[in-house]
Amino acid sequence: MKKIDILQAPFVKEMIATTSNLYRLGWDERNGGNISYLLNEEEVSLFLDVSKVIRQIPMIFDASQLAGKYFIVTGSGKYFKNIVDAPAENLGIVRVTQDGTKLELLWGLENNAVPTSELPSHFMSHIARLAVDPENRVIMHNHASHLLAMTFTHELDEKAFTRTLWQMCTECLVVFPEGISIIPWLVPGTNEIGKATSEKMKETRLVMWPQHGVYGAGKDMDEVFGLVETAEKAAQIYTYVQAQGGIKQTITDENLWKLAEGFGVKPRQGYLD
Repeated sequence: MKKIDILQAPFVKEMIATTSNLYRLGWDERNGGNISYLLNEEEVSLFLDVSKVIRQIPMIFDASQLAGKYFIVTGSGKYFKNIVDAPAENLGIVRVTQDGTKLELLWGLENNAVPTSELPSHFMSHIARLAVDPENRVIMHNHASHLLAMTFTHELDEKAFTRTLWQMCTECLVVFPEGISIIPWLVPGTNEIGKATSEKMKETRLVMWPQHGVYGAGKDMDEVFGLVETAEKAAQIYTYVQAQGGIKQTITDENLWKLAEGFGVKPRQGYLD
């Protein structure tokens, strides 16, 4: 049976559109940022012969909990701005081996490229999110500018950080009622930062890496992009408010409770008075 051109695959088109948009917004300068998208064999096999492995790629993380699973991922050192013109050089579709120590490359990552160096963090976060919600398929990391700036000027207390964002835009409590988590500054690309992020991913879908960027998780590309986008907009408003002389009035806790009731969401326990 003849396979459909992989560039027509919805998941490839989503990756191209999303990475282009992230670059346009300035959240993924140079080779900053990365995405991993969990796929199922049925959707991959429409476009690829999954028995044909191009090469194996070793990993520094034991991903045996993801054995046999398929992902489309961004490449290490690859610029998001180039993905639209050369997707096969900058993206790859991989399958985790049964022992979890290697990846089988099925498409892309041409010229001996490898997946993002943040893949351990992605895989650990996938494991954490799948345990919470089996439909969570996307992990996205970028350097959303105003959120990043807030980690220099705002106290890095999760409750205080979350409350500030909730108070900046009415939609924030509705979009991320569980709040936003924060880890200490850690070296990227290591198992250490991956473990710290994944622990927080058990509680929230947004995790801040101070002085670096943000991690987001969700069911599909739109959900994760919208999640980060909403938090980033709130951080942008916070920046404007501070520049205009600081807060004179805000959304009260009473208002936030009414908002939660109106939209049927539960704010993180202990975050509202």
